Amino acid sequence: MTNKDITNIEDIQLMVDTFYSNVRKDELIGSIFNEKIGDRWPEHLEKMYRFWQTILLEEHTYSGSPFPPHKQLPVEKEHFNRWMEIFTKTVDSLFTGKNADEAKLRGKMMAEMFHHKIEYFRHEAKHPLL
Repeated sequence: MTNKDITNIEDIQLMVDTFYSNVRKDELIGSIFNEKIGDRWPEHLEKMYRFWQTILLEEHTYSGSPFPPHKQLPVEKEHFNRWMEIFTKTVDSLFTGKNADEAKLRGKMMAEMFHHKIEYFRHEAKHPLL
């Protein structure tokens, strides 16, 4: 059986739920997510559904700024690499097609941007402009 592409909100929910289920069990990054999110997983997952629905299906249900909540996370390049590895494996295990490829590309771009921004904020905090 060949996987289909990501075409609706149910596909987004499956991708997000499967991904975060894998993340929560991961020995490198699971505890970071579980400690930060705590008992707010349903709220976080709902936000992620809307985020990916907006990006992949062009159904504009997400508003907000995704970076600020991540700014203070105790993460390094290896954590982003693991996030990307789990995300890619999750998407590849469930879907094939243009939107699946777009999800992996957007995930990679976000991981790189978040990593660079976190590094920048850490550096700036140590060396303020004023």
